[in-house]
Amino acid sequence: MTCYETEIIDAHIALEKWLGQGEGDFAPLLARFHQDFLMIAPTGAHLDHPALTRFLEAQRGSRPGLKIVIDELTTLQTWDNGAVLHYRETQTRPDQPVNVRWSSAILNQEGDNLTWRLLHETAAP
Repeated sequence: MTCYETEIIDAHIALEKWLGQGEGDFAPLLARFHQDFLMIAPTGAHLDHPALTRFLEAQRGSRPGLKIVIDELTTLQTWDNGAVLHYRETQTRPDQPVNVRWSSAILNQEGDNLTWRLLHETAAP
């Protein structure tokens, strides 16, 4: 498993803890995302770094029992300081419908630090 694939899994573990249990440190979670981060949500909404910051601050512990499973993780392309990855994310919560999405992410490496630059999510049928 590459460092980029490990980051995809580790970031989702941190998000599961943050959103589902209200646990974790905010600064290291937010540091995973590049200052020029852009996310395109399944709804088509765009979230930049400030919007992601506000979302995460407001949503701490808001999804009790959240479980996130990442599978079908594939590295599509790598270069000297980054990669494009594609994966399926399945979110479950007690008494809630299962939420499945396909995601493509661009991660950058700056020294020993990996950051998310772009995340594009599409709801699975």
